[in-house]
Amino acid sequence: MIVDLVQTTTGDGFRLDGVLQRTEFAETEPAQPRAVLCLHGVGGNFYGSHLLENISTQLSQVGWNVLRANTRGHDAYSIAQTASRQRHQGAAYETVDDCRLDIAGWVSFLQERQYQQILLLGHSLGAVKAIYAQAYEPQPAIAGLIAISPPRLSCQAFQNDRQSDRFRETLSAAEAHLEAGRPEELLHSQVPVPLLISAAGFIDKYGPAERYNFLRFAPRVRCPLLFTFGSLELQHGGAAFTGLPADIAALEDSAEATAWQPDVKVIEGADHHYRKTEQALGTELVGWLEAQYGSVDES
Repeated sequence: MIVDLVQTTTGDGFRLDGVLQRTEFAETEPAQPRAVLCLHGVGGNFYGSHLLENISTQLSQVGWNVLRANTRGHDAYSIAQTASRQRHQGAAYETVDDCRLDIAGWVSFLQERQYQQILLLGHSLGAVKAIYAQAYEPQPAIAGLIAISPPRLSCQAFQNDRQSDRFRETLSAAEAHLEAGRPEELLHSQVPVPLLISAAGFIDKYGPAERYNFLRFAPRVRCPLLFTFGSLELQHGGAAFTGLPADIAALEDSAEATAWQPDVKVIEGADHHYRKTEQALGTELVGWLEAQYGSVDES
């Protein structure tokens, strides 16, 4: 395995770190070298996800270089280094919209390394970020997108779910802190996920505007798009996942979906982190990639 620790700087001055895992075909690189840019979920990072590590290994075996990259929302809390100062960041303080800048920074990094074919892959919130960025600020260099278990970030759905009381309690507390001028006040959120998060961060991710409910903007994505979900998370994941394959299929009738033809795969027996089903997920990803872009021998 050949890996390089790498970094990039975003357009607004944030330094981000990652690891580039080069294909096992490095000595016979295709004429158009290709790479997959992988984004972690909420509070994750480039080195701590066993799921993304396993995916990287499987993809490198079939000719894809893989960049596992931090966004500025990495880890529960972090100190971000910018060109001018340090600031609070991590999942507790991030604004999801900033993912556009993070992804653009990493795409520029890959282009500088002469990668001609770039795929964007995200897990959980990373999948939401991938869809969001490609919907609202598409990178022409991105040839396809893989969204692994993106949750439905819907305030309305969370308020109607079985844990609605706990969600409303946190939502009310966050709104009260904002009204009092305390946007960075930290809250212990339990719904939709256990998370230490600022009042402003909670409203941004899960508030009434539903800014990151991917069902609202996914049809804007114009590159090939694969969704995957685990059967267990669809059954037991509550409002974040219940019924998503059917809801995605229903979007094909929307006005924006004229050039949108997503593929949806459900991995039997998989939970949100695909424990014990990583191989099955990898097989689906490799099959889809080869159907869309050919094998390394065909490059």
